[in-house]
Amino acid sequence: SSTVRITPLSSTTTDEATEAEISGLLRPSYPIESIPLRIGHGFDIHKMVPLEEAGQPVVIGGVTIDHKDQKWTDKDGKYTDEPNSIYETQLGVLAHSDGDVIYHSLVDAIFGALTLPDIGQVFQDTDPRWKGCDSSKFMEHAYDVMKYYGYQIGNIDVTLILERPKVAGFKPKMKENIVRLLHTTEGRVNIKARTHEQVDSVGELRSLSCHVVVTLEKVVEKKEE
Repeated sequence: SSTVRITPLSSTTTDEATEAEISGLLRPSYPIESIPLRIGHGFDIHKMVPLEEAGQPVVIGGVTIDHKDQKWTDKDGKYTDEPNSIYETQLGVLAHSDGDVIYHSLVDAIFGALTLPDIGQVFQDTDPRWKGCDSSKFMEHAYDVMKYYGYQIGNIDVTLILERPKVAGFKPKMKENIVRLLHTTEGRVNIKARTHEQVDSVGELRSLSCHVVVTLEKVVEKKEE
């Protein structure tokens, strides 16, 4: 029977049992029907904290977001004298991998469109192989799975939600990365970014989030004349 080959994403030796388990998750007992169009939605959210606590920068769409010190709300008073005080700091993202909300949402949307398990089941945050992992590896794997089932990107619509830092200048590179990793074209990828109007954890710079909608098209093989 056909199997999806999971390529180890680290230089360490991968346990064969773990590899087989992940492969099984991506090969459900029911058939993935060959319908012409599939739609998937993905969502991700991560905490933002001072860089010294996160231990890694803010990475979105494969781009490290360089920024000036930001006015982060210290809700617990960990860095200031009083809870809910403003602490000016460089920001980082708390996550098991690199915490790339666009890439994680995209992978989830692709898996969802194919009726497969979510990214958290496939790449578990308890697995040391994914600690600090570059999320482009997850994107490459999602592309391989999509291709295995005979689909290609129809179009991608990204809505990134964060108060600060501003990302308008980084969007072209994010788009370039998505086009390259998912083997598609610029006319099929859109990235929008908006603030959260200073509301809740996103508005207080304590988190960032992302929604993605993706369509997958069934690849039709051209018949030889």
